[in-house]
Amino acid sequence: MNNQIDSKIADWLNEKAAYYNNPSFVETDPVSIPHMFSKKEDIEIAALFSALLAWGNRKAIISGAKQLMQRMDNAPFQFVTGHTQKDLKNLQGFVYRTFNSFDAATLCEGLKNIYTREGGMQSVFSEPIRKNKNSNAFDAIGNFRNILLSYPHEARFEKHISSPERGSAAKRLNMFLRWMVRRDQCGVDFGLWTDTFPMSRLLIPLDVHSARIARETGILSRLQTDAKAVLEVSENCRLLDPNDPARFDFALFGTGINEKHYF
Repeated sequence: MNNQIDSKIADWLNEKAAYYNNPSFVETDPVSIPHMFSKKEDIEIAALFSALLAWGNRKAIISGAKQLMQRMDNAPFQFVTGHTQKDLKNLQGFVYRTFNSFDAATLCEGLKNIYTREGGMQSVFSEPIRKNKNSNAFDAIGNFRNILLSYPHEARFEKHISSPERGSAAKRLNMFLRWMVRRDQCGVDFGLWTDTFPMSRLLIPLDVHSARIARETGILSRLQTDAKAVLEVSENCRLLDPNDPARFDFALFGTGINEKHYF
């Protein structure tokens, strides 16, 4: 980690973060799916499903997530908490890459338990944050993973819930947390959990695109795109904004997807 960020890089990161943190980009991003809803729990569940599908072509991701919401009668919270085994048949035939109808049903079952027995997703993700001032988004993800997988599931389902403890960058779950926790005036992220999960505890959702830009700008030296890389990038972003380091995800990912390289 650097002790300070070069002023030219800092200016560029701030400029690009402001440019891409814009509702005009929502339509082409998976975050558009939870934006279809207004109820807190609907937003949470739509966001989680959309985030877990978020790899590959973004148009295909959005199409797949919309299809899932339709199969849940566009009422994901009601479907998750009130479904019967018969209702889960609505999911049959769904597939997006390696995520299929069995995975969707398993996640519905797990989330039903989380909402009816564990106090809901906000409570589960926020628990480590409340207990330890030094905890971060990886701890939140680990707690969610442990609780979700404590309920019956097939072993193949586990690959969809990344494990930072095993070195995963957990890009999709960090992205989900950014959506749920960040609050500003821009209208992209929802800021639903800020009262129990400070934005300062978020980590950068790092993937091949954002990691490439991070290396080009010098805020990432690690060659692997893994959990350690996430911590390095996030600590460097925290030098620029201790209270909201994850806003620089907009700069890194937006540039990586739309412009390909930092110039």
